[in-house]
Amino acid sequence: MESLEVSAKTVEDAIELALKELGVPHEQVEVVVLKKGKPGFLGFGAEEARVRVTKLPSPEAERTSVILAKEMLQRLLDLMKVSASVAVKESPSASMIGRAPIAFDIRGEDLGILIGRRGQTLSSLQYVVYLMMSHQMKARVHLSIDVEGYRERRQEALRNLALRMAERVKSSGQSITLEPMPASERRIIHLALQDYPGVTTQSSGEGEARKVTILP
Repeated sequence: MESLEVSAKTVEDAIELALKELGVPHEQVEVVVLKKGKPGFLGFGAEEARVRVTKLPSPEAERTSVILAKEMLQRLLDLMKVSASVAVKESPSASMIGRAPIAFDIRGEDLGILIGRRGQTLSSLQYVVYLMMSHQMKARVHLSIDVEGYRERRQEALRNLALRMAERVKSSGQSITLEPMPASERRIIHLALQDYPGVTTQSSGEGEARKVTILP
Protein backbone atom coordinates (compact mmCIF):
# COMPACT_ATOMS: atom_id res chain seq x y z
CA MET A 1 0.00 0.00 0.00
CA GLU A 2 1.23 3.49 -0.87
CA SER A 3 2.09 5.53 2.20
CA LEU A 4 3.47 9.00 2.96
CA GLU A 5 4.80 10.75 6.03
CA VAL A 6 4.18 14.50 5.93
CA SER A 7 4.94 17.37 8.31
CA ALA A 8 3.11 20.71 8.56
CA LYS A 9 2.10 23.33 11.11
CA THR A 10 -1.01 21.39 12.11
CA VAL A 11 -2.27 17.82 11.80
CA GLU A 12 -5.04 19.00 9.46
CA ASP A 13 -2.54 20.76 7.17
CA ALA A 14 -0.30 17.68 7.08
CA ILE A 15 -3.22 15.44 6.16
CA GLU A 16 -4.32 17.84 3.41
CA LEU A 17 -0.82 17.89 1.91
CA ALA A 18 -0.66 14.09 1.95
CA LEU A 19 -4.08 13.77 0.31
CA LYS A 20 -2.99 16.08 -2.50
CA GLU A 21 0.20 14.08 -3.00
CA LEU A 22 -1.65 10.75 -3.05
CA GLY A 23 -4.49 12.13 -5.14
CA VAL A 24 -7.28 10.53 -3.11
CA PRO A 25 -10.09 11.76 -0.81
CA HIS A 26 -9.92 11.43 2.97
CA GLU A 27 -12.28 8.41 3.09
CA GLN A 28 -9.83 6.35 1.02
CA VAL A 29 -6.89 6.69 3.38
CA GLU A 30 -5.76 5.66 6.82
CA VAL A 31 -4.21 8.36 9.03
CA VAL A 32 -1.79 7.86 11.90
CA VAL A 33 -0.78 10.96 13.87
CA LEU A 34 2.94 10.54 14.62
CA LYS A 35 3.38 13.92 16.31
CA LYS A 36 0.67 16.43 17.20
CA GLY A 37 3.06 19.36 17.13
CA LYS A 38 2.77 22.58 19.12
CA PRO A 39 2.56 26.26 18.20
CA GLY A 40 5.22 27.53 20.60
CA PHE A 41 5.32 31.05 22.01
CA LEU A 42 6.24 34.07 19.87
CA GLY A 43 7.71 31.69 17.35
CA PHE A 44 9.95 29.90 19.83
CA GLY A 45 9.66 26.20 20.70
CA ALA A 46 7.22 25.46 17.88
CA GLU A 47 7.10 21.88 16.58
CA GLU A 48 5.50 20.71 13.36
CA ALA A 49 2.84 18.03 13.33
CA ARG A 50 3.67 14.83 11.46
CA VAL A 51 1.28 12.19 10.08
CA ARG A 52 1.50 8.96 8.16
CA VAL A 53 -1.20 8.64 5.50
CA THR A 54 -1.73 5.30 3.75
CA LYS A 55 -3.99 4.55 0.81
CA LEU A 56 -6.55 1.89 1.66
CA PRO A 57 -6.80 -1.17 -0.58
CA SER A 58 -9.71 -1.42 -2.96
CA PRO A 59 -12.76 -3.53 -1.99
CA GLU A 60 -11.52 -6.21 -4.41
CA ALA A 61 -8.13 -6.32 -2.67
CA GLU A 62 -9.85 -6.53 0.73
CA ARG A 63 -11.92 -9.51 -0.42
CA THR A 64 -8.80 -11.17 -1.80
CA SER A 65 -7.02 -10.66 1.54
CA VAL A 66 -9.89 -12.25 3.47
CA ILE A 67 -10.03 -15.29 1.17
CA LEU A 68 -6.26 -15.77 1.19
CA ALA A 69 -5.92 -15.35 4.97
CA LYS A 70 -8.71 -17.84 5.60
CA GLU A 71 -7.07 -20.39 3.29
CA MET A 72 -3.69 -19.93 4.98
CA LEU A 73 -5.16 -20.33 8.45
CA GLN A 74 -7.12 -23.43 7.47
CA ARG A 75 -4.00 -24.92 5.89
CA LEU A 76 -2.00 -24.34 9.08
CA LEU A 77 -4.71 -26.05 11.14
CA ASP A 78 -4.68 -29.01 8.76
CA LEU A 79 -0.88 -29.29 9.02
CA MET A 80 -1.22 -29.19 12.82
CA LYS A 81 -3.80 -31.99 12.51
CA VAL A 82 -6.37 -29.87 14.34
CA SER A 83 -9.92 -30.65 13.34
CA ALA A 84 -11.53 -27.20 13.16
CA SER A 85 -13.18 -24.77 10.77
CA VAL A 86 -12.45 -21.10 10.16
CA ALA A 87 -15.27 -18.55 10.07
CA VAL A 88 -14.97 -14.92 9.03
CA LYS A 89 -16.56 -12.56 11.54
CA GLU A 90 -17.21 -8.87 11.89
CA SER A 91 -14.74 -7.26 14.26
CA PRO A 92 -16.30 -4.66 16.58
CA SER A 93 -12.94 -3.32 17.70
CA ALA A 94 -10.59 -1.11 15.77
CA SER A 95 -6.94 -1.93 15.30
CA MET A 96 -4.06 0.13 16.64
CA ILE A 97 -4.21 2.44 13.64
CA GLY A 98 -7.94 2.85 13.51
CA ARG A 99 -9.11 0.13 11.10
CA ALA A 100 -10.98 -2.99 11.99
CA PRO A 101 -8.75 -5.98 11.22
CA ILE A 102 -9.70 -9.03 9.19
CA ALA A 103 -11.23 -11.21 11.89
CA PHE A 104 -11.58 -14.99 12.10
CA ASP A 105 -13.04 -17.34 14.68
CA ILE A 106 -11.77 -20.94 14.79
CA ARG A 107 -14.53 -23.35 15.71
CA GLY A 108 -14.40 -26.98 16.76
CA GLU A 109 -14.13 -29.32 19.74
CA ASP A 110 -11.38 -29.32 22.40
CA LEU A 111 -9.43 -26.40 20.94
CA GLY A 112 -7.61 -25.46 24.14
CA ILE A 113 -4.36 -26.54 22.45
CA LEU A 114 -4.74 -23.57 20.09
CA ILE A 115 -5.17 -21.10 22.95
CA GLY A 116 -2.30 -22.07 25.24
CA ARG A 117 -1.32 -20.50 28.54
CA ARG A 118 -2.76 -16.98 28.75
CA GLY A 119 -3.52 -17.17 25.03
CA GLN A 120 0.16 -17.36 24.04
CA THR A 121 -0.31 -20.11 21.44
CA LEU A 122 -3.19 -18.20 19.87
CA SER A 123 -1.11 -15.03 19.71
CA SER A 124 1.72 -16.94 18.04
CA LEU A 125 -0.66 -18.47 15.48
CA GLN A 126 -2.03 -15.02 14.69
CA TYR A 127 1.49 -13.64 14.25
CA VAL A 128 2.48 -16.43 11.86
CA VAL A 129 -0.57 -15.76 9.67
CA TYR A 130 0.19 -12.03 9.81
CA LEU A 131 3.76 -12.63 8.58
CA MET A 132 2.58 -14.92 5.77
CA MET A 133 -0.12 -12.48 4.65
CA SER A 134 2.12 -9.42 4.81
CA HIS A 135 4.73 -11.22 2.70
CA GLN A 136 2.13 -12.39 0.19
CA MET A 137 0.35 -9.02 -0.12
CA LYS A 138 3.58 -6.96 0.08
CA ALA A 139 1.92 -4.81 2.78
CA ARG A 140 0.93 -5.00 6.42
CA VAL A 141 -2.33 -6.89 6.79
CA HIS A 142 -4.14 -6.34 10.07
CA LEU A 143 -5.93 -9.44 11.29
CA SER A 144 -7.41 -10.93 14.43
CA ILE A 145 -7.79 -14.64 15.15
CA ASP A 146 -9.97 -15.99 17.94
CA VAL A 147 -10.89 -19.49 19.13
CA GLU A 148 -14.53 -20.03 20.04
CA GLY A 149 -14.78 -16.43 21.29
CA TYR A 150 -11.89 -16.84 23.78
CA ARG A 151 -10.46 -13.35 23.21
CA GLU A 152 -13.80 -11.64 23.80
CA ARG A 153 -14.35 -13.57 27.05
CA ARG A 154 -10.79 -12.87 28.18
CA GLN A 155 -11.09 -9.16 27.43
CA GLU A 156 -14.31 -8.92 29.44
CA ALA A 157 -12.73 -10.82 32.33
CA LEU A 158 -9.72 -8.48 32.31
CA ARG A 159 -11.91 -5.38 32.27
CA ASN A 160 -13.89 -6.71 35.24
CA LEU A 161 -10.64 -7.57 37.06
CA ALA A 162 -9.30 -4.07 36.42
CA LEU A 163 -12.43 -2.44 37.84
CA ARG A 164 -12.48 -4.67 40.94
CA MET A 165 -8.81 -4.04 41.69
CA ALA A 166 -9.17 -0.31 41.06
CA GLU A 167 -11.97 -0.11 43.59
CA ARG A 168 -9.83 -2.00 46.11
CA VAL A 169 -6.88 0.35 45.52
CA LYS A 170 -9.13 3.38 45.84
CA SER A 171 -10.64 2.24 49.13
CA SER A 172 -7.40 0.96 50.71
CA GLY A 173 -4.95 3.51 49.36
CA GLN A 174 -2.52 0.66 48.62
CA SER A 175 -1.13 -0.24 45.19
CA ILE A 176 -1.89 -3.64 43.63
CA THR A 177 0.34 -5.39 41.08
CA LEU A 178 -1.34 -7.86 38.75
CA GLU A 179 0.15 -11.08 37.37
CA PRO A 180 2.45 -10.87 34.33
CA MET A 181 0.53 -10.32 31.08
CA PRO A 182 1.35 -9.95 27.38
CA ALA A 183 1.26 -6.44 25.93
CA SER A 184 -2.22 -6.84 24.43
CA GLU A 185 -3.71 -7.74 27.82
CA ARG A 186 -1.85 -5.01 29.68
CA ARG A 187 -3.30 -2.54 27.21
CA ILE A 188 -6.82 -3.71 28.10
CA ILE A 189 -6.12 -2.96 31.78
CA HIS A 190 -4.69 0.47 31.00
CA LEU A 191 -7.63 1.41 28.75
CA ALA A 192 -10.21 0.13 31.23
CA LEU A 193 -8.82 2.43 33.94
CA GLN A 194 -7.63 5.43 31.96
CA ASP A 195 -10.66 7.48 33.06
CA TYR A 196 -11.26 5.74 36.39
CA PRO A 197 -11.25 8.38 39.17
CA GLY A 198 -8.68 8.09 41.94
CA VAL A 199 -6.29 5.57 40.35
CA THR A 200 -3.59 5.39 37.72
CA THR A 201 -1.72 2.49 36.09
CA GLN A 202 1.84 1.75 35.05
CA SER A 203 3.72 -1.20 33.57
CA SER A 204 6.98 -2.52 34.97
CA GLY A 205 9.30 -5.45 34.44
CA GLU A 206 10.90 -6.97 31.36
CA GLY A 207 9.67 -9.35 28.67
CA GLU A 208 7.21 -11.99 29.77
CA ALA A 209 7.51 -10.83 33.39
CA ARG A 210 6.09 -7.38 32.61
CA LYS A 211 3.14 -6.49 34.88
CA VAL A 212 0.56 -3.76 35.42
CA THR A 213 0.44 -1.96 38.75
CA ILE A 214 -2.66 -0.04 39.81
CA LEU A 215 -1.78 2.89 42.07
CA PRO A 216 -3.77 5.48 44.02
